[in-house]
Amino acid sequence: MRIVVVSAGLSSPSSTRLLADRLAAATLEHVDAETEVVELRELATEIAQHFVTGFPPARLAAALDAVAAADGLIAVTPVFAGSYSGLFKSFFDLIDKDSLTAKPVLLGATGGTARHSLVTEHALRPLFTYLRALVLPTAVYAAAEDWGQEGLAQRIARAGAELARFTAPEAVPGRSAALDLDTAAAIAPRSPTGAITSVDPADGFVTVPFEQRLAALRVP
Repeated sequence: MRIVVVSAGLSSPSSTRLLADRLAAATLEHVDAETEVVELRELATEIAQHFVTGFPPARLAAALDAVAAADGLIAVTPVFAGSYSGLFKSFFDLIDKDSLTAKPVLLGATGGTARHSLVTEHALRPLFTYLRALVLPTAVYAAAEDWGQEGLAQRIARAGAELARFTAPEAVPGRSAALDLDTAAAIAPRSPTGAITSVDPADGFVTVPFEQRLAALRVP
């Protein structure tokens, strides 16, 4: 089993790579897998050449193949102008349109302020949903002030466990080896109508008729 980590950090060291490494470590606490890191800053020239020539240089081709063949993907970007970086987007623009279909993807982002914390939802999640990836419920954003805080560590641990559940459900006690509805429900339970809910389906659901709900709101 192989987990591929894509980091779009531009400096060395970078907080983006640090978050990517911690997400990978959190995943490996639950599953035995090999990891491969793709540092996009080292491929920036090759990515630009591919756009111009239509052919990927060898290192870029190897990175694209690694992402396509991965059992699970961790993708982390710094925030630029309220969204993912241009380098990050350019790399995934070159991914074959079918290579991420149903592939579990854990999203992460870093920024200087908590004001960008929803970038994972308004930018990253739609991108990977368009690519038909299986985007995990928990995405992790790390602002500058988050490092060293318990809340960030908890989000990383939860996200890593989710990726492990989808890439190797047998690593989670009580789960079958197949990626099935029971596994999905354990992470994001859904009601009979399909809506995400905090109620465990195993506990059953009580459906209250709409008319009864309206009656309860009437003023005597």
